[in-house]
Amino acid sequence: MSTYTHVTAPTQFIEANGVRYAYRQFGQQDGIPLVFLQHFRGGLDNWDPLITDGLAKSRPIILVNYAGVASSTGEPATTVDGMADGIADFIKALALPTSIDLLGFSIGGFVAQSVTHRYPELVRRLILVGTGPRNGESPNDPKIFQVAGNPIPTVEDFLYLFFSPSEKSQNAGRNFWNRRQQRQDADPPSSIEVLKAQMSAIIEWSQPSGERYAYLKEINQPTLVVNGHHDIMVPTINSFILQQNIPNAHLILYPDSGHGSHFQYPELFVNQTSLFLDDSEL
Repeated sequence: MSTYTHVTAPTQFIEANGVRYAYRQFGQQDGIPLVFLQHFRGGLDNWDPLITDGLAKSRPIILVNYAGVASSTGEPATTVDGMADGIADFIKALALPTSIDLLGFSIGGFVAQSVTHRYPELVRRLILVGTGPRNGESPNDPKIFQVAGNPIPTVEDFLYLFFSPSEKSQNAGRNFWNRRQQRQDADPPSSIEVLKAQMSAIIEWSQPSGERYAYLKEINQPTLVVNGHHDIMVPTINSFILQQNIPNAHLILYPDSGHGSHFQYPELFVNQTSLFLDDSEL
């Protein structure tokens, strides 16, 4: 097993199709790598060490920045499929001996669906967290978009967007916020250009494209769908839609939680995700 952890793994770079992708790898040396795709405007440092280090005990973990995000070079893509093309280029450049398992959170879940659908040979199993299908159900509270678009996100923004209003959930959110601040050599924040590009990608993803949800029926990889009881950013109904339309999909909803339910229940999420990834019967 690598001696590195979430907070000590060095940032590495690999070039693919003219883009220098920033990534970190740690955990077991052997096994199926689990690649993490981050939320809106997020990067390498926005994951929960309890989750990444927990999963790293039994598999290689790879965190990556999309093109143009933080320390990755290139222009940020303005469509989800464009983001997925970049991630596929990155995975191919790693020249791994096996296919990968892919975990996408929020917009990362959009990208993970696109990668899996358009490059099925790259992905063995799929984990979709706090996310939804193309042309799914959208939030209707303008405050959500206002807070999500704040130039410099604050802890209050995260508590509102990612966690339920209950005292238990808010306390879990503060604990998560403190955990994600542990790294000393933090990645630079994403630019306003990234915000604009990814917002364009989200808008494009929300539009109709052919028969609604038809592409989900073509995702044959075993899939785990995870969300909170009341996700205000990507409404929880979208998780049901994913589970109902992906042929081999499992669904977990955590109580008294929102968009960042996995950050609220990190140990449980690690245990259930590990069971899913290691189950030879799927």
